[in-house]
Order: sequence, then C-alpha cells, then structure tokens
Amino acid sequence: MGLRMDYHDRGRRIGKWLGALLLLLLSPACLAQVDQARLADEADGRDWPAYGRTFSEQHFSPLEQINRQNVRRLGLAWTLELPDVWNVSSAPLAVDGVLYLAVGFSVMYAVDATSGKVLWRYDPQVAPAKMRMAWGIRGLAFWNGKVIAGVQDGRLFALDAKSGTLVWETLTTQPGDNRYITGAPRVFKGKVIIGHGGADFGHVRGYVSTYDAETGKLLWRWYIVPGNPALGFENKAMEVAARTWSGEWWKFGGGGTAWNALTYDPDFNRVYIGTGNGGPWNRKLRSPGGGDNLFLCSVVALDADTGEYVWHYQTAPGESWDFTSTMDLELATLTIDGTPRKVLLHAPKNGFFYVIDRATGKLLSAEKLGKVTWAKRIDMASGRPVENRGVRYEDGEALMWPGSAGLHNWQPMSFSPDTQLTYIPAHEMAGYYNDRGLDAKTYDMDRDGPMGLNAFHDDIPTSAGSSSLLAWDAVRRRKVWEMALPGATSAGVMTTHGGLVFQGQSDGQFVARDDRTGSVLWSASMGVGTQAPPITYSVNGRQYVSILAGWAGGQMLLGSLSAQHGWVGRDHPRRLLTYVLDGHATLPASPPPALPSPVDDASLKIDPALVARGRHLYERCLICHGAGVVAGGFAPDLRASAVPLNAQAFQTIVYGGLQSRGMPPFPELSAADLAALRHYIRERARYKPTFGEQLGAAWHYLCLLVKMKLKAWGWI
Repeated sequence: MGLRMDYHDRGRRIGKWLGALLLLLLSPACLAQVDQARLADEADGRDWPAYGRTFSEQHFSPLEQINRQNVRRLGLAWTLELPDVWNVSSAPLAVDGVLYLAVGFSVMYAVDATSGKVLWRYDPQVAPAKMRMAWGIRGLAFWNGKVIAGVQDGRLFALDAKSGTLVWETLTTQPGDNRYITGAPRVFKGKVIIGHGGADFGHVRGYVSTYDAETGKLLWRWYIVPGNPALGFENKAMEVAARTWSGEWWKFGGGGTAWNALTYDPDFNRVYIGTGNGGPWNRKLRSPGGGDNLFLCSVVALDADTGEYVWHYQTAPGESWDFTSTMDLELATLTIDGTPRKVLLHAPKNGFFYVIDRATGKLLSAEKLGKVTWAKRIDMASGRPVENRGVRYEDGEALMWPGSAGLHNWQPMSFSPDTQLTYIPAHEMAGYYNDRGLDAKTYDMDRDGPMGLNAFHDDIPTSAGSSSLLAWDAVRRRKVWEMALPGATSAGVMTTHGGLVFQGQSDGQFVARDDRTGSVLWSASMGVGTQAPPITYSVNGRQYVSILAGWAGGQMLLGSLSAQHGWVGRDHPRRLLTYVLDGHATLPASPPPALPSPVDDASLKIDPALVARGRHLYERCLICHGAGVVAGGFAPDLRASAVPLNAQAFQTIVYGGLQSRGMPPFPELSAADLAALRHYIRERARYKPTFGEQLGAAWHYLCLLVKMKLKAWGWI
C-alpha cells in the first residue's frame, strides 16, 4: 500500500515537472527563436519580428484574413494607454503572441498581443545630459530570445524577452559627445548594427557599429566621412573619400550620421547604410573648396562580416540642404527590360525615387516624385543631379522644393510584391536657406550654430505645406495614384496580401485603403494623430493590426503648420491600439482638439534688447516648442503657459527639466538668459502681424522665387 502511494506521489511530481517544462517550452522566450532563417522568411506572416518585418524591409505582410472585402468589419480589440511616455513615434514588434515596443527614451514594454496586458516594463534611465533631442526612439530589434534597442544617450542594450531583465549593455558613442540614438537596430547572422544621429547639433563624425548580439562585444565600426588626414585613415575608402573634401572639415566633424536606414541583404551578405547630411549643412563652410564630400547623403554597401566597403551611390553630391539618404532602403526583385533584377528602392529627402542594382550599385532609374526644383533631373550616364542655378544660395539665400523636411522623411514607405508598387508617405514644403554674414574664414560652429545657416525664427503658416500618400510604379517610372492627406506630415505605411494599405493620419484617423486605387475602405478614430507605422500579425489563427498613436515626432517644430490639428502632447493620449475583425472594444475618451490661447502679464514691460537676445537663445528650444514660439503640439505652447510668467517657476523647470514629459534640463543658462527668454516669449505672445508685415514677407518670397526661376532658366 505504501509502495503504491509512493509511486503515485512520484508520478504526480513527475507530471507536475513535465507540465512546468511544457509551459516553459511554450513560453515566448523559448518559442521566440528569431534567427537568420526567420528574418529571411517572406511567406510566414504570423509575426512582425523586425522593424520592416523581414530583411527586405518592405513593411509588407502576407496575411490576408483582413482584406478588401471584409475590412469594414475591423474593430478595436483593445487599447493600452501610455500616459507617462512623451513620444510614441515608434514601430512595435510582434513575436509569438507578444508585442514589444520601445517608446520615449527607449522605455520597453512587453504586452500580450490579444489582451493588451503588460507583461513587463523596463526603463533604461536615459542620462539627463542626453535629453536634448526630442525625437524619441523609433524601433527595436529581436534576436534569439532577446529584444534589443538603442538609447538616446548612446547605449545599446539587450533584454531577455521573457522576463525583461538586462542581458547586456554597451556604449556605442563617446562620453560627452553630441551623438545619440533614435533609430531601430538591425540584426543578422548573430550581429546587431546601429548608427547614430547628432550632426545637426555640433561636432560629429558619423559611423555605424556592429556588435555580437549575444554579448554586446564590438565587432567592427565603419566611419562614414574621413577624419583628420594627419592621423591617418582607417581604411582605403576613407583615404579615397578624403580627396572629395577640402579645407579642415574634420574640425567640424563632417556629419554623415546614419540614424535610420540600415538594411541587411542575405542574397549578397551585405548591409546597406543610408547616410546623413553634412556637419555643418553648408558646404561653403565645411568644405570651402567644394567637392562631393563622400560619403554624405549616400547609400553605402558594406560586407556584412567585415564592414569593408563594397560600393556606394551618392544622392546629393556636395550636400548643402540636409538632403539625407537616411530614409528606408527596401529590397525587391523587379523585372526591368525583361530581366529580373535584385534592386534597392530608395526615396530620400531630395524628392527623387531611386532604383539601384544591389549587385553592382549601378543606378537603374531616378525620377521625381513630386515638386522638385533644386535639380532638373538625374543624369543617367553619370548618376549625378543636374542642379538648377542658385540652389546653393550663392547670393546668400535660396528658396526651393523640397526643403530640409524632404519630400519623404523617416516615416517608412512600403513595397507590395502583389502590386509591384511602392507606397510613399510624401509631403510638399519649400526650403529657405540663408547664410548671409557667414564666412568660412571666421565661422565658428559653437558660436554661429551647427548648421552653418541663419536660423529661421518666424512661425510657419498652415498654408506652407501639404501631405499625400502616393503609389509609385518603379518599373514604369510613374505615379499610379496619389491621395491628399490632412496636414503637412503623414505617418508610416504598411501593405498586406489582403490588398490593403494601412496608415495613421495627422487628423487622428487610422485608415485602410485599396492598394490598387487608393480609395478608403475603412477608417477609425485613434483619438489623436500619429507619425508611427502600423504592423500586423496573427495569434491563434486571428489577424491583428496594431499602431502607436500620439502627437510627437521629428516634424512637430513647424509652428502653426504642425499645430493645425489641435493636438497637444501633454493633454492628448499616447496609446497602443490593436484591431481585429469584429472587435467591439470602446476607445477611451480623449479631449477634443484645441488650439492654445496666449496669456499675458500686462504689467511686464518688454525690453527690445532682451527680446533680441532671447530670440537667439530660443534656437535651442525651437525643436520642441516650435517656430515663432508657436508649439506644434509636441510640447506646451509657451505663449499659453503660465510658467514663463513666473520667474521662479520658469527657472525651476528650465534648470531641472521634466524627464517624464521629455523636457531636458538647461543648467548652463544664466539668470540673464532666462530673463531674455521670458521677454522673447512675451513678445511672441503679444505679436500680431500687421498687414504691411504680411505683405512685405509675401513680396520678399515672391521676388526670391522669381529670382530662382530666372536662374534655373539661365536668364540671369
């Protein structure tokens, strides 16, 4: 009897142990073996395990449960409110029924994909000194049971996907430098690659770094622009690149930061790097003798194992306009002239759409996507742009399309293998460049500003820009359709085998369109606008669609142009929304859109001298609080805030910052600086342009536009 009880008890213990083992084996950390094969698999749409879903970066899903015929049944499954996160312009990942997201200063969440329940949260605690950039993180990576993300202070870290505990962490930048991370890392062959930003904010020489995905050990680093020739060159590519520069460019850093576009190509075992603008933007200052300034604004192919240079194509030789090539690089196979070609698709800021042969780097086509006045065309024999006269602001100023915001920015486009079309979130906005009074012989980056241009301080009206979604046929080199969108910016795009194009909008609508015609088949309110791209995945046989919504991102600094929708980051929600067929969840209430009303203290007598000083100091506030002190919705409108009316309250916030809301500290400002800022803010709060001022500004820009046209035609 006792023997039988012993066996029975032992059996129960063994059964319990086996059950625990089975549960462990079925847990996300064990199932989530995202590896080389899984990231190369275009056919399996159950997960969204990488920023662009697979190595191809197409932002396309083969799922079709949600399709043209039934998308009208799409409903809200659940929402997750993120009130303590200031920026959610990011793309989640979906792996084995769990969503992973990095938002704000790389705060990480693991969320059950079917219920919205938070499984764990991890805050890397960004260094206060690195809170100066308002972009926030845009994505993360997954490899072998680990989620990997960068941090604005330059760290790269990996967490255990099951528990959220730190596996490894490494600093990718140099202590005290201007570099920071906002882009998503990419993983391949047990490696993780990351770049950085910073060329717009000071002395920075761009590079990309590759680390061991299991340990965080540095494997190789490739600099994008050459350093000081007196110190020697890291490789032959840098030696060759140095011949395309002049002057003492290395004193400014040179720029070239790769802050977004990184694509691994398993067919050729290469990584493609989309490189950034010059530092400073103005070539007349950083390279006064001219030159192409390699490898700025380029697509560079490197050997994935060694980081050795293979080929490059430069989209903006001698860049002078912030025409970065950091927009996504998508891989596809297209039949061109009857022959299948493995190509790279690229729509950088400069307004052209490029098709490049991945094997050789040869340019196959380059066509204008919209209004482009800086260049007539791309010469196919040389691959170089045929520039219009005057666009390099030779006479001190220039007005042209597109401007530094680009015709296409970081928000990802999507290529559909079904339609063979590329769907591009586009916008139209002019660029004004002015460097009067700046001379290469006396230019000081710290004193005169890191861009090498005179800052533009005035508010930007709602009529200054527009946005659209366009479908581009890369084989026939033409636009198939284009749909106007609300506002001046538009969010990233996703396409599916169900014949749908999903995109969030600035007006707060989440929209699904027919991929053949662009017609709207379904829409739902998100309660707030967004810049983030959506993803889709499948759990237990049901297809879900998720998107992060919240009004923040890189183009919130455009004053009234950004503020027109009435979203305010502090007042309106930041949330993760998930949809499913026949979902019936209720969207949580959010405040209606509202535009700020300036407040004032009539007893304050404005000092014009302090206003002038404050205008200059405000340049460091402009990115968050908007041009002309008209907030674009990301941060509070200082004209409508009571804080600047109180000297002590203003000092407390400026010196201490508000990290949870994205406000960095500025302890280096003096009491006199704060007084000047307060006077400038009050002057802007009281400012009402006269008819004469409006007419004068309009006349100035009309004359400049006519002058640019005459130069382009060769008449002057």
